[in-house]
Formats: sequence, structure tokens, C-alpha cells
Amino acid sequence: MEEYNSKLKEIKTYAKENRVPIMEDDGIKYLTSFIFKHNIKSILEIGSAIGYSAIVMANVDPDIHITTIERDQDRYMLALKNIKNFELEDRITLIFGDALETKIDGEFDLVFIDAAKAQNMNFFNKFSNNLVKNGYIITDNMKFHGLVDKDETEIESRDLRQLVRKIKEYKVFLEESNDYYTDFVDVGDGLAISTRNDIE
Repeated sequence: MEEYNSKLKEIKTYAKENRVPIMEDDGIKYLTSFIFKHNIKSILEIGSAIGYSAIVMANVDPDIHITTIERDQDRYMLALKNIKNFELEDRITLIFGDALETKIDGEFDLVFIDAAKAQNMNFFNKFSNNLVKNGYIITDNMKFHGLVDKDETEIESRDLRQLVRKIKEYKVFLEESNDYYTDFVDVGDGLAISTRNDIE
């Protein structure tokens, strides 16, 4: 465990120094507890970055298998290296490509969305087809560094305002869905936990 924590710390340090977005500590802690509590064994992750969250999720249980997609080549290569460093190549399948153009077969207990925030709705609509009947879709960064709760006029960057607007639209989409119930959890950078309404 000491070696695991040391390796994980290296990834977190790299992410901080190179401005690679990874999950906040409270968020990843909540996520892994959720995975353990709900006995989740198969996960589809949209947005690998450098492999941090996939590695941490895989560490919850030796029977967990993860498929994760990353479109940035540099991050993909580093994620490959990190996954190999943790000897998790047999349990984490890393795919290089744009998630919206990638065909994924099979069903998963959990779809974890942590990629381009403006595409959240498209990711949700596409990959909900890969969800088991009693599965969950979890989306990270619903608060987006506190900007979602801010007055839009306080956000100077036009691009950033548009991105925040997209996240707000996605939240409304989740709230108004007839097929899913979504619980918004105020941990880390904000999580949305969506559950099918047809759970028996």
C-alpha cells in the first residue's frame, strides 16, 4: 500500500505541475466509496487524462474492469505508462480516440463522464446505451470550480461563459429526464449521479 500511495502521489504531483485536470480528493473518495457500496465491477470512463481515476477505481476491487477513452495523444501515452506502472494492463483497457466517434460494445455497471464538459449531454445520450439495466451514470465537474454558481457577468472569458452555460443546460437536461433520476452531490467539484427510473 505504501508503494501504491507513493506512485499515486507522483501522478498527482505531475498533474498539478502540468495543469492536467484530475479529480479532487473528496470527489475521488466519494466515487470509490460509491463503487464499493454498489458492488460495481465494470466501468466505462469517458476521459482518461493520465489514468489517475481509472487506477484509483481499479484499486477498489481486484474484480473491477475498466474501459477508458482518451483523445489527447500525449495524455493517452502517459496514461498507458501509468497503468503499466501499476500493473493494471489486464484490468484497464485504454482506448485512444474521440469518445463520440468511438464504438463501444458491451454493457457496464457504471459510466463515468469526465471529459469535454460541453459534450456531457452527447456523452450521456450515446453511452447510456452501454449501461446495464440497474446501472449508474456519474458526471464530474458539475460545479466547474465554482463557476456554475457564479453570476455569468462575473466570468470575463466568453469561451468560459459558454462552457458554464453548457454545464447548466446539462444539469437541466438531467433534472427534466423522464428516464433517469439524478442526485447532485456537493463533493469535490460536484458530481451528478444518474440512476435509471426502471430500477426494480
